[in-house]
Formats: sequence, C-alpha cells, structure tokens
Amino acid sequence: MELFERFETQLKADPKTIVFTEGPDARILSAASRLLAGGILKVILLGNVQEVRDAAAKGGFDITGAEIIDPTAYEGFDDMVAKMVELRKGKMTEEQCRAAMAKGNYFGTMLVKMGKADCLLGGATYSTADTVRPALQLIKCKPGIKAVSSSFILVRGDETLAMGDCAINIDPTEDEIVEITVETAKTAAVFGIDPRVALLSYSSKGSGKGETVDKMRNATARVQAEHPELKVDGELQFDAAVAPEVGQLKAKGSPVAGYANTFIFPNINAGNIGYKIAQRLGGFEAYGPILQGLNAPINDLSRGCNAEEVYKMALITAALI
Repeated sequence: MELFERFETQLKADPKTIVFTEGPDARILSAASRLLAGGILKVILLGNVQEVRDAAAKGGFDITGAEIIDPTAYEGFDDMVAKMVELRKGKMTEEQCRAAMAKGNYFGTMLVKMGKADCLLGGATYSTADTVRPALQLIKCKPGIKAVSSSFILVRGDETLAMGDCAINIDPTEDEIVEITVETAKTAAVFGIDPRVALLSYSSKGSGKGETVDKMRNATARVQAEHPELKVDGELQFDAAVAPEVGQLKAKGSPVAGYANTFIFPNINAGNIGYKIAQRLGGFEAYGPILQGLNAPINDLSRGCNAEEVYKMALITAALI
C-alpha cells in the first residue's frame, strides 16, 4: 500500500482533530475539504468566520463539518490567556499574552495544549519561526529532550528516506546531534522505514580530521552505547553511506555503511543543501520539515506550498500522534 494511502486508512479508523492556523488560505481549504470528505480528520480552521466561509465558497471547497474559530470571539479566550500567562512564568505580561493569543499561531497551539485539538499545521503564511516559537513556549519538549529538531521524508517510488536536521538547528552540538539521531530514527519508523542511520561527514572512519568530524564520530559512539537497538554508524561520507562497494570497504561488516536510509547532517548548511539536491536532481518528493521532540505534533509548511503538500503534511502530522 502506498505510504499516504496507508496513513489515510490508519487515520480513518480513529479520526483525530487537526487545527489549521490559516483558515482563509485557499490551499488550506482545499486540503481541509479533502480530509473532511474522506472522514480522515476532524478539522478546525482559524480566522474570521465569514472570511473563511467566503473564501471556501469562492474556491468551491466544501468544508461542511469543519469548526471555524475566530480567536478573538472565542468563548474561552480569557481562560486561554490566563493559561498562557501561567506557562510563560513572568516572561510575558497578560497584555502581551492577550495580543499573542489573538493570532492564529499562538491560539492554535494553545488549543493543542489544552487538549481541544490533537495536532497543528501552520506556516502557509507564517514563517517557520512563527510556528516553532509558540510550540516551544506552550507545548514544550518531551521529557529528556533539550532541543526541537526537524527531519524531512523523501519519497521516490517505493524508496523512502529520512534526513535530519535540515531546518531548525544551525550548528548542532554533539549532544544535539545525539538527540537528532534518535528522534529522526523514530520519525523514520513512522514512515515504514527500518532505520539504518548514517552520521555524515567529509570523513569516513578517521580518513579526515576536524571539529565536525570529531562531533559526528563522538555522537555515533554515544548513540551506539545508549541505543543498542538502533542500527547507527559514522562518521561516514555520503558515498560510504549509500554505496555498498564503498561502505563495506571503509567500514567492513557495518550494518549501515553502504545501506543507509536515514541520514544525519553535521549542520543546517549540509542538511538543507542535501535534501534539496535529492529533491531537485534526484527526483524525490520532500515532505517537511517535520518537527521532532515536542510534546504534541506541530508541523510547519513552506510558504510556497501547494494544496497537495498541505494535504499530505496534514496526514503526516496526524500520523505522528
């Protein structure tokens, strides 16, 4: 069964509630209408109620069954403001929290925090920072996780790969690389990947020297010690990670070298460039960034996304619950 068909079947069995922060956007409305028609997810659309309805009518999108909420007219708005004041612990005044809560990104995140929605998808018009910031402030990280990270899932025919971190951490520390590795392996598993994780570098097993080489080598050793259930190896150059004739020459007997399907980059430059090369030159479809390490699924869209990408990212987001 194709990946997204599997998600559709899985989600129909127990529909969750997703909140879209940009309700009037035509791409959001198109995706919402498909989700509702298929009985795949329950949908909350944020925005001025009449504006959302008018936009749906203009685009010919049937959003029957969606709950449309105008944050400033919401009956429980004051309770949500009070909850945000409590969560921010003196870092924001009540007035600042009230102003933030009037915006879809904060309001939607609080709906998830208070259990009124299971997950959130935003970023069609908001920046990545505007999606991540409320999540960090209100949803926060899972116990034991110190930093949010991200991964991309790349699909080409029957081939599915995972790559992290390509969007959030600019120059992750060794500790952060360890977290990114473990969380990306978990994300890969959700997509049916049996993760074979390569920590990438310009060096393979000591062939080169440098701070980033040491970072990736040390992180590999730590993950191997702390998570023996994972197939992890590094530091590896990309050819050693994916080509058996190279990988097994440089790391003979490794269950990963030459067979990797999950890739961890040393910094955001390498990660962002890497997944876009796979997308543009390799013919892979790229889905993400998928945020990792949060207490609830919150995901970000590219502002250049289309309706099909919104639909598939909604499926991904709900599948992570």
